[in-house]
Order: sequence, then structure tokens, then C-alpha cells
Amino acid sequence: MREGTAALLEAEPHLEVIALAGNGREAIETALQTRPDVVLLDLNMPEISGIQACAVLRNRLPDTHVLVLTVSEQEEDLYAALRVGAAGYLLKDMPPADLIRAVLDTRNGEPTIAPVMAARMLVDLQDPDAPTPEARQTTQLSEREREVLGFLADGLTNREIAARLFIGEATVKTHVRHVLEKLHVRSRAEAAAFAARQGL
Repeated sequence: MREGTAALLEAEPHLEVIALAGNGREAIETALQTRPDVVLLDLNMPEISGIQACAVLRNRLPDTHVLVLTVSEQEEDLYAALRVGAAGYLLKDMPPADLIRAVLDTRNGEPTIAPVMAARMLVDLQDPDAPTPEARQTTQLSEREREVLGFLADGLTNREIAARLFIGEATVKTHVRHVLEKLHVRSRAEAAAFAARQGL
């Protein structure tokens, strides 16, 4: 999929593919080195999720536009991506010509959201004041757990979190386990996506 997308974009004379990455951590490192105009990110990547990678890239490379290209039609993934600064949200089954146009538009600062996802946003926003289960879950976390959740959203490892908080790795693991249990999620990536959705 990655190589096929690159070949498709390379065929467009106004675009140049300057690098490919096989996981979230590599995507961040490569983007920091090459400083591209646009980064195409999948949501489900090894090591660091697309949401986490997007958050880091928007923080470290504010002039780079991050465009999510995914199979996920989940509203929570859309909102999580937008909250961490994604410039657009596209689905992988879109026509090739539309993908090329979306990348060009994103480079020019024009946000692009897949029509089916935009339609769902309109429905969801009809009642913006309704409390969400996620908002209530956040209040269950202790102050330290909220700190750990924030670091998870930034893509930090347990060792890096331990160094930031001046605590042991074993303690960090305990905090991470409690965060996952209280948020009812199964992985660090899901916890990071939760944090992005809540703006933590």
C-alpha cells in the first residue's frame, strides 16, 4: 500500500515523494530530517500510532501539513486526528485522482476530509454540548495518571516517562496499567488516541 501510494503520487508532475517510512517512529525521524510539505500518515502503525506521530510532527514541524490516510471510518479516529492537528482525513478506498488532489490542496493549506466522514461530523455536531462517556472517564484519573497519559500521547517510552517524572520504570508501568484500566482501553496507542480526543 505504501509503495503503491508513492508510485501514484510520483506520477503527478507537481508532487515529489522524498521518503517512505515503515512505522510511526521512523515516520517522525524521517520527517524531522527531510522536513516535507505534506506527510501522509496511516493511523495503525507499529511502534507509534498515527495519532501520536501526528501530534509530535505538528509540535516539531509546524509548517508541515499532516494528512491522515486510513481505512478507519470511526468518528473517534477522525476527531482524534483533527484534535492533534491533522490537516485532513482521507479513506484508502478513495479514487487515485482524488488522493492526488487532496495532497495538492493540503500542500496549499486547504483542509480535506472524506465526504462520508464530513457528513458524520455534521450529524455529531448537532448536539455539541452533550457530555460524552470519555469526558467522564478522564475525571477518574489521578493527577499523576493524567501526566503519564499526556506522555503516552507524545509517544514516550516507559523509560523516557520515568526520566521526565523522576520515578522508576516499574512505577511507570503501574501507572500505565491503571490508565488503561480506567479508560477501558487495551493498548498505549488507544490511550494516546483517547488523550488526543480529549485534548490532553
